[in-house]
Amino acid sequence: MSSFFKRASDIIEAKVNNFLSRAENPNDTLDLSYERMLSGLQETRRNLADVVTEQKSLEHQMDAAQLEIQHSDSDARMAVQLHRDDLAKAALTAKQGAAQKLQMLQQAHDHIVEQSQKLIAYQKQLEAKIDQFRVQKEVMKSQFNASKAQVRVSESLSGVGKNFDDVGDALQRAKDKSEKMQARADALQSLTESGALQDPLDSRTQTERDLDNLRSTAGVDDELAKLKASMAPKALGDGTDKPTSPGA
Repeated sequence: MSSFFKRASDIIEAKVNNFLSRAENPNDTLDLSYERMLSGLQETRRNLADVVTEQKSLEHQMDAAQLEIQHSDSDARMAVQLHRDDLAKAALTAKQGAAQKLQMLQQAHDHIVEQSQKLIAYQKQLEAKIDQFRVQKEVMKSQFNASKAQVRVSESLSGVGKNFDDVGDALQRAKDKSEKMQARADALQSLTESGALQDPLDSRTQTERDLDNLRSTAGVDDELAKLKASMAPKALGDGTDKPTSPGA
């Protein structure tokens, strides 16, 4: 049973990953990665600022310890001149304590400086990588946008795009309707000519219509015959057309 649920979980995860991969916009992904790199750079700069702040604090303490050493040394000299060995020893003791303090501060400062230099080097490397990624990001975005535009144009030309999904079906439906309409028109014309369908404004019977058609046709034929006769040249046997001799 556990293996069944494990396989079901794997299938669901695979489908989710596939969906996310198809839904993912490379431009958004690149921009998001770039923003994360910039955030990392900002974090590095903040850490460097903290280290440099600590370095400056140690330098101030070192300056104070150095002044304390100088002041104690002056006090010891003055006490010796005044034959006050007790005060001279106290001043030298304070000088020794300040010197030890300066030594500890110097060690901490050296360590901080080393860390600061490493952070500065890391920051420069990170800035170079980010700038390189920025250039690559823009190039890849341009290539993706160009390819996307080419795909859209190709889909439009080939009729594959979403705007052309139903074009073939629409054309076929229009063709089918046109053929059905033409067939209906031919059927109505045939029925009208055969007399199966009558003009509601014509009260004649079919026989009367047929006779009227015959009379109309015969009248046209007679008129055509008369027209041909009037336009034909007269026969040579007719005296009216005989030519006159020159001696007459």
